[in-house]
Amino acid sequence: MTIDELNALGANTKEGLARCAGKEAFYLQLIPKALDAGKFTELDTLLKEKKYDEAFEWAHSLKGVLANLSLTPVFEPVSEITEGLRAKKDLNYEELLNKMWDARNRFAELL
Repeated sequence: MTIDELNALGANTKEGLARCAGKEAFYLQLIPKALDAGKFTELDTLLKEKKYDEAFEWAHSLKGVLANLSLTPVFEPVSEITEGLRAKKDLNYEELLNKMWDARNRFAELL
């Protein structure tokens, strides 16, 4: 996985690196942890079980990690999920989960 590959998928590595004090090795070390499938699976499961309060906590945490690393294509659907849950909106969470997984999996292919 390289900075160029991440950029090609839509990450804003300039921002992400700035949050990591410009330390590329450290930034790249954080990416696999942020993309850990278990975190995404837990959010998926909680939403499908309609455990919205718990899902909000997971989504909010995941949103923060993705924002800090500027993994924008993954961040955006997670952010929509988070804000929908915060506002207790009746959204199509299945569609957002699909977008989340698609983006996450594209990045995970680099690992």
